[in-house]
Amino acid sequence: MTAPGYRHILLATDLEPRDELPARRALALARATGARLSLIHVVEYVPAELPSELLELPQLEMEDELLRAARERLEVFNQQAGLQAGTLYVEIGSTKYEILRIAEEEGVDLIVVGSPRHHGLAALLGSTAKAVLQGAPCDVLAVHIPRDQTRTDTHRPSNG
Repeated sequence: MTAPGYRHILLATDLEPRDELPARRALALARATGARLSLIHVVEYVPAELPSELLELPQLEMEDELLRAARERLEVFNQQAGLQAGTLYVEIGSTKYEILRIAEEEGVDLIVVGSPRHHGLAALLGSTAKAVLQGAPCDVLAVHIPRDQTRTDTHRPSNG
C-alpha cells in the first residue's frame, strides 16, 4: 500500500520538545510523497482591555514582540528537527482557527498535529487536535504523544 499523494503538509507545533515525534512523522510523509512541508505556530495572545486609547501602542508592540520571538523559536525548531520546511507561518489568535485558515488558504492536503493524552477537565474540553480534526478541509494526522513526553519540564536549561 502506498501513501496518499500529498502535495502540501502543514505541521502544527506549539514548539515544545514533545513535538519532535509529530515533526518526524510529518517529515517522513513529506519525503515519502514528495510533498512540500510547512510549519505553523499560533500565539494565543489575549490582550487586556485597556481603558485608554493612548495605551494601544504598547499593546501593539507587545504583539509584535510575541510574534518576533515565536518566529525565532519556530526557525530554531525547523532547523534543529532537520525539517527544512519551506514556509513558516506564525499567526496570532485562536489556534484552531488559524491552523484551519492557513490550511484552506494554502491548499494544504494534510495537517499533522501532536495529540497528547488528556485526563480530567482537559479531556472534557477537548484539544487542538480534536478541534482541527472536526473542522479541517483536508486529512489530519493526529500523532499520539506518549504520556511521559507530555509533561513540560520547567527546569530546562536556558539557551543563553
